[in-house]
Amino acid sequence: MRILDLTLYNFRNYEALQCAFDPGINLFIGENAQGKTNLLEAVCYLSRGAAFRTRKEAELIRFGSEFAELEARVFSYDREQRMKAVLFAGRRPRQLFLSGVKKLTREALDGVLNTVLFCPEDLSVLKKGAAERRRLTDDALCQLRPRYAKALEEYRRCAAQKAAVLREWHDRPGLLDLLPEYNERMAQTGAIIIHSRAGYLRHLAAYASAHHAAFTGDSERLELNYQTVSTVADPAAPAERIYGWLREHQESHRQAEIAAGQCLSGPHKDDFELTINGLSVRTYGSQGQTRTAAISLKLAERDLFEQDTGEQPVLLLDDVLSELDAGRQDFVVNCIRSGQVLITCCETDRVTAAGRTFRVESGTVRPVED
Repeated sequence: MRILDLTLYNFRNYEALQCAFDPGINLFIGENAQGKTNLLEAVCYLSRGAAFRTRKEAELIRFGSEFAELEARVFSYDREQRMKAVLFAGRRPRQLFLSGVKKLTREALDGVLNTVLFCPEDLSVLKKGAAERRRLTDDALCQLRPRYAKALEEYRRCAAQKAAVLREWHDRPGLLDLLPEYNERMAQTGAIIIHSRAGYLRHLAAYASAHHAAFTGDSERLELNYQTVSTVADPAAPAERIYGWLREHQESHRQAEIAAGQCLSGPHKDDFELTINGLSVRTYGSQGQTRTAAISLKLAERDLFEQDTGEQPVLLLDDVLSELDAGRQDFVVNCIRSGQVLITCCETDRVTAAGRTFRVESGTVRPVED
């Protein structure tokens, strides 16, 4: 899967742009605020139907313009297709096209262009609370496993309703009669969630460890440990067995939940921990180590998408070289040898020998000649 070329009109700071991409590494260099990240955002929008820096589509339209157009020629699943999005400054809804045919829903474009994105904000996944790490896992699984997305949606709905019961039962004691039903559905869907997360994270860990070893010249060992409900003896066990363990945990925490007025049992508290040479990345990892680990996870995520779909997603790496030493920078720009990669960096003296280098300046993009 690769992008052949990208055309932009009135998108962010680009009045007009046409850029052909290399099938390998595409390195975009330039000072801050020149438009490097805007390129990745355009690709991401065509891929996912949403920008990664804003939820307001009006902010994607060049100041003073009434509309913006994004168009890309994409080669995937052995054929060329053209994707296009037109965004409007007013309340008029966007328009989406695939090979010249207008589509009514975003879902009609799913799978044409898959992307895996790294941006600096992703570093918080490894340094902050468990919610961000769950989001990272859930976002990937929801794309790969429709059954997982359905189970997660129902689990969240039941958890919210159970939480409301636990908050309000003092005023309405009869609400406690609803807890067995919510616990039953949360155990059923929670078992699917835990089993799926365990499988995904086990494979993610294997791929990420291999990438991290190559990244660091085998000087660092990256490991990932999944943490879930304490009664679940084996998260990789069949969902039917996990269901029983979840019911056991629910029963043992029933009175504690009623007393605390909150839901204390279930995979909504899941987490995973990354370690480098046995030490927690969250606690002891340097900025360079944290960034290297995050990039290794993204490379592993791309591997799992390829394993599942047969097509390797386009890898988007935004401001990826900051805080990496020279050897790790060289790995990123020269040693990712499979698939198409789009990289932005502020190191203006950098070039890649594994593709093409482009200089971005004031909304213009031009190739750097060898």
